[in-house]
Amino acid sequence: MQLPPEDRALSPYTGWTRSHWESAADALLTAVQPYAGPGHALINLPNARPSWSGNRSDGLEGYARTFLLAALRVAGAGGADPGNLLERYAAGLDAGTRAPSEERDLADGDLSSWCRITDRGQAMVESASIAAALRLTRPWLWDRLDDGVRERAGAWLAQALHRAPNDNNWWLFPLTVGGFLAEAGIETTAARAAVERGLAKIDQWYRGDGWYTDGRPHAFDHYNGWAMHFYPMLHAHLAGDTALLARYGDRLAAHLDGYALTFGADGAPMHQGRSLIYRFAAAAPLWTGALTGRTPLSPGTTRRLASGALRYFLDRGATDPEGLLTLGWHGPYPPLVQTYSGPASPYWSASGFLGLLLPPEHPVWTDREEPAPAERTDALRELAGPGWLVQATAADGVVRLHNHGSDDQPADEVAPDNPLYARLAHSTATGPARELPDNHFGLEDGGEYSERGRITPLGTGPGWAASTHRPRLRGQEVPGVRVTSLTLAHGADELRIHLLSGATPGTRIVHGGWALAGRRVEGTVLGTAVSAWTVEGAGMESPGAEGGLRTEARGLRGFTSADLEHSARGNAFGPAVSVPVLRGSAEAQSALFACALRLMGPSRALGTGGPEVGAEERATHPVAATDPGVSRVVEALAPFPDVEFEPSAPEARQGQDSSVTQGWTVSVRWPDGSRHRARLSSGAVDVEAVPAD
Repeated sequence: MQLPPEDRALSPYTGWTRSHWESAADALLTAVQPYAGPGHALINLPNARPSWSGNRSDGLEGYARTFLLAALRVAGAGGADPGNLLERYAAGLDAGTRAPSEERDLADGDLSSWCRITDRGQAMVESASIAAALRLTRPWLWDRLDDGVRERAGAWLAQALHRAPNDNNWWLFPLTVGGFLAEAGIETTAARAAVERGLAKIDQWYRGDGWYTDGRPHAFDHYNGWAMHFYPMLHAHLAGDTALLARYGDRLAAHLDGYALTFGADGAPMHQGRSLIYRFAAAAPLWTGALTGRTPLSPGTTRRLASGALRYFLDRGATDPEGLLTLGWHGPYPPLVQTYSGPASPYWSASGFLGLLLPPEHPVWTDREEPAPAERTDALRELAGPGWLVQATAADGVVRLHNHGSDDQPADEVAPDNPLYARLAHSTATGPARELPDNHFGLEDGGEYSERGRITPLGTGPGWAASTHRPRLRGQEVPGVRVTSLTLAHGADELRIHLLSGATPGTRIVHGGWALAGRRVEGTVLGTAVSAWTVEGAGMESPGAEGGLRTEARGLRGFTSADLEHSARGNAFGPAVSVPVLRGSAEAQSALFACALRLMGPSRALGTGGPEVGAEERATHPVAATDPGVSRVVEALAPFPDVEFEPSAPEARQGQDSSVTQGWTVSVRWPDGSRHRARLSSGAVDVEAVPAD
């Protein structure tokens, strides 16, 4: 991808300006042109794996999502269209709506018809992108179409007003279609009703602090930004509806206040939730806040975060040699792809280019870049809505998300854990392993680990978050057993404390730490502590740079062994993965387990290399003393905090969990003198945070 020279005076953190965004959009649109079918109605990109909706739907997806990108590019340029983008998409609108098809697959003689919009059909999703694109470009496209084309296109879009969406963010697709059709004078009563229905639905899912569930009771993820806030606010902005802008704008501002901290210093969004192949769509809510004036972020911070996210992916292989977006995170990674995703699905990321609607003279483009929140200072931010604790360290720019509220479980059943939701923690530099128990506490039986299943949040506060769950083995709840979990964080340190209640004495327990991905990972095991580091890895380092991630897991109570386990199957960050794993067993029906963990990237202040290993380091990491390659990527570890455990009086439980449980008080003194004091009992946690003197 050919881009303009960097401008480090205006953009000292990313080097990117508006011209880089325009060039990136142009390159992405140019790359898809050779794959347009007759009349430019379907764009079927090359990929061996179609979605479950069939390749006709996939071709419509290619048209719709790239049309939104083209619309943002042209509307942002005030209608200037030297590449004749709108001419091609207007032709596609004409050809695709002539004879909408019921067929899933392309047939001889019909290589241009769009799918009909059906109940819960993929075409409903794509109708929203088409409607938004038409609304954005109305003076230059819709208003210039022949009456017959407008009539057919309006009738095709109007199907979305009368079909049932999936009961989640899909309600916003008829809303988006309705916003355009009401403005265009087509089925105005039904169109306005679709808008009202969509807003009423998401209001039911609002949990405060700017966070929505995505239909399911505890489904919190990036859909908050690229759907729940994006579509209502774009509609309100285009409609000039001041009441909606105020109502939903306040929610967006609250969301951005915490969301901004979830980007790493390297630009990476949080690796959590589904549809991660949409990548830099994570920038959509940032631009939405700037576009509508509903953001707590300065213009320089907004651009720094958004440009950082786009550059993070484009620098790491998000496009193939032909310039097409791949299905993955960095490069292609099939396990990250949902069954509903097709070859063109990554172009949902078009919403990440919303900032092009802001004119070149807007401060978001002219102000000097400012540091991202994760670059300014060590930070801890509790997000009560989703039950998360966000932890960022300025020295390396790594951001961690401690999860005590998001599980993506249906309301009426318990499904198998999805690692991208159910892990105890996620980060901007790591992803879950496919076979290993990274960031997971569970029972171990016959080589299998229990799952969290449905997570019940117990609260968040300064430096802490807690939850409880009933572990499940082989799809069944373990009778009478409950796990009460607490995460305490400070600086780069994490304490994870788990009270296991109702277990049979001798039950085996496993706790995994952070997963390090790369071509080579080294490690040292000392007693119940594991240290590991990437020598040739992935995650924090820039392409071609030296250095990588480091992690440590140390058992504090209940764990009797430690190891560094490996899998050749890798994850979205690298071809192989290694995880520090602690093990122990329950000594009684009520048992407390605690461990300390760290995840660290190379110090950004020290460049790509890092300091030489000192004598104390060699004592802690004997591998480093004999391997000069390790000395450049391992730094001395600071002392862990002082932790004391004190049992409280046992209490009897009645009913299903009839047993005697032991409560505990855990006192933590962090290196700077601040303290946490936590009291745990089965299904309950109380935490007191005391600042440093």
